[in-house]
Amino acid sequence: MDAEKQYRMENDPLGNIMVPSSAYYGSQTQRAVENFQISGLRFPRPLLKLKELLKLRPRL
Repeated sequence: MDAEKQYRMENDPLGNIMVPSSAYYGSQTQRAVENFQISGLRFPRPLLKLKELLKLRPRL
């Protein structure tokens, strides 16, 4: 597949940027992907469960 078909050109106030053609997002998300590293860290399950319980608790 040639490079033109793998990417599409998107533009925003910062200018033009190439976004993968298979992506469902636009230029601003592509800039974030390029500029911010994703750590891969995840919340521990007990912490998520606690958050769920707190949200379900009736307010006083």
